[in-house]
Amino acid sequence: MNIEELLKTFWNDYLAITPVAKQVNDLLLKNGKTIVNDHIALRTFAHAKTSKEKIAKFFLDFGYEIRGDYDFEEKKLNAIHLENTRDANLPKIFISELRYLELNPENSEVIQRELDSLSELSVMELFTKSSVFNVSIKEYESLAGESEYAAWMCAIGFRPNHFTIDVNKLENFSSLLDLNNLLKQNGVALNTFGGEIKGAPSVYLEQTSTMADKIEVELLDGKKEVPSCYYEFAFRYKLPSGEFYQGFVTNSADKIFESTNVKN
Repeated sequence: MNIEELLKTFWNDYLAITPVAKQVNDLLLKNGKTIVNDHIALRTFAHAKTSKEKIAKFFLDFGYEIRGDYDFEEKKLNAIHLENTRDANLPKIFISELRYLELNPENSEVIQRELDSLSELSVMELFTKSSVFNVSIKEYESLAGESEYAAWMCAIGFRPNHFTIDVNKLENFSSLLDLNNLLKQNGVALNTFGGEIKGAPSVYLEQTSTMADKIEVELLDGKKEVPSCYYEFAFRYKLPSGEFYQGFVTNSADKIFESTNVKN
């Protein structure tokens, strides 16, 4: 499987549980817009079987290189982003991981149990299995009370968390504000944590995202409605060098993570 086929597989998997993505795409395509993907985000746990380094290594074979690393102290997350050196048109890959051992003992033990029972899978296998973890409703709710990220992972598993539209490539949109107004006029719920628009021209990046759709998943002892995935929108500004900034802003991304919050 080449990188284009892999990204198509990721997209189809994401689209199946993210109705808002189809709604937004249909809206933009109806207005004659060309949609370009800025980046894809993947989530994982800081464990040898599933580490961000293991996932990144998989993408290196497709021409990607690590170009940035980030720390989200309050959320107990580390992250890196990768860019493709062979084809600049391919999306960036943003990989975050939860330092789950820093959670309270009860919650960290649940995650450790699930990771210990996880077979040694390739990255391809990890991200193409429909179900990986088996937590109870009580365990899910306990995880969500401390780490929305942990709860999301244990309910949804290893799959793309979000795709991102490159707003710079959308015709007739000079700002995120213009796009946000169109989305809201058409009933799309936006993430308002930290404001609808995260970032500013001064940090060379502005971001907006929808709130995650809700889906019903089968947990160990019953069904539970949980947040699935969301759609992000990125508007990048030029650096003094004249090139567009390609990295990420920690303070903004911190609020974007909250697009999958159970409580919103």
